[in-house]
Order: sequence, then C-alpha cells, then structure tokens
Amino acid sequence: MSILLKKILNKQSGKEGDEKEMGFLDHLEELRWHVIRAGISVVVFAIIALIFQTEVFEYIIFAPKKASFPTYRFFCAVSEATCFSPPNMQLITREMGEQFFMGITVSLYLGLIVSFPYIFYEFWKFIKPGLYENEVKVANRLIAVVSLLFIVGVCFGYYVIAPFAITYLGNYTVGTEAINSPTLSSYVNYLTMFTLPVGIAFELPVVVYFLAKIGLVGPEMMKKYRREAFLVIFIVAAIITPPDALTQILVGIPMYLLYEISISVAKRVAAERKTEENLPKTEPDV
Repeated sequence: MSILLKKILNKQSGKEGDEKEMGFLDHLEELRWHVIRAGISVVVFAIIALIFQTEVFEYIIFAPKKASFPTYRFFCAVSEATCFSPPNMQLITREMGEQFFMGITVSLYLGLIVSFPYIFYEFWKFIKPGLYENEVKVANRLIAVVSLLFIVGVCFGYYVIAPFAITYLGNYTVGTEAINSPTLSSYVNYLTMFTLPVGIAFELPVVVYFLAKIGLVGPEMMKKYRREAFLVIFIVAAIITPPDALTQILVGIPMYLLYEISISVAKRVAAERKTEENLPKTEPDV
C-alpha cells in the first residue's frame, strides 16, 4: 500500500499533543458525510434544471439536432465542402411516462456535470489531512485541473462528437422502408454517451499523475507501449462514436495528445520521486 493511502487510513484528529487516532468506522462516518454533501449538490442543481426543464431541453438537449447549432454554422462558414447539417428528425415517445422520466434523467445528468468540481473538492477534503504540506499545494492545483479537463471533455463531446454523430446516424439508412424516428430516450442516451464518457476520458493526465505517484506507471513504460496505447485509444474512440472515420479521428487525436501529455506528467512525477529519494536523511534527535 502506498504511503499516501496509509496516511489517509491513519489520519489523526485533535490538536498536537492531544492527538487521537481515528478508527476505521470514524473514517467511514467522515467519508459518508463527504458523499452526502456531494449528493446534495447534485440534487440541488438537478432540481434547478428540473424547474427550468423547458429551457434545458430547448436550448441544451435539442440544440445539437438543429441547423442553428454553432458547430454546423462554423463548418458551413469555413467552406461548402465542410458544410453539413443535421437531418430533420422528429423525436417520438412510445411510453406514457417517457417524457417525465427523461426530464428527471436529464436533470440528474446536468446536476452531476455542474457539481463535478464540488464532488472532487469533497474527495480532496477527505484525503487532505493525510497529505504533506507540499502535497496539499499540488492537490489544490489538481482541483482546478480536474474540473477544467472534465468540462473541456464534456464540451468537446457536446460541440464536436454529438453534431457529427447525430448527422451520421440520423441520415444513415438501410433502405427506403426504414425511416429514422428515434425515441426521446434513445436520443438522450446517445447524447449522454457522446459527452459524459469523453469528460471522464479527458481525466487521463490526472489518473496517470496518481498512478505515477504510487509507482504503478512510469514515463519509460508509457513510451514503450505507445503503439499499443494508440491502438487502444482509437478502439475506444470507435466504441464511443458512430462508425464514421472522421468522427473517430476527431475523438482519437485529442485523446492521443492527452496520452502524450500524460507521459510528460509521469516524467515530472518520476523526477520528483527521484529527488525525494536522493535527499539526505537526518537522524532523529535522541
């Protein structure tokens, strides 16, 4: 087990000189309250989204299927060769409560996305007492980095992947007998798939940072398996995008760039670990 995990499990409470080691159940109780506060944040923003449900669906959820969406206007402004527009799809509902449940589902997803920085902040508050002072400074910066990467990933999925995917899948047909009339739940599920997983995938540099910190990965290993990583990245891109080569490239290239950035992150962490190991060890006072 890493030093960091040991410190977290052996967190102490109270003032110096009157320290009391926290038991396992105390840790669980503390973690429970962090989870509860994070959950309340999600619920609060979900309720706000539910109150403004009409505006949320009109200007956020249904926006990528309209020709006025910024992505379509941008590519059409570049040239006629790059210009494309979404199909005229009429979303339908097949079940009585489908619109009601989709309204709640979308509200919860938006609550999760908006609350993500606070959720990570609560996680950071839980592990903070087990960190050294220099590690706390790094963790403070990580909150902003993690939040930024997640939001950038979600926006990338929303403004890049979703328009291309909706256009490709909406126009794809196996014959004249089949007409594309997707259900509301199908549309929402696909839109979620194009955004949330991408936001999580953009956290790769942060994941590599922690793995390098505990010694599970290093820059040399990541360089050695560059080709394999390239293949895996484009396989993942093919899974989370429609079978369209352009969309897969648009997703795969940024993810591979993140992998290269992660190598730099691992290299920096390895250098810091080497410096710490070479520091002279002082004998304790007798």
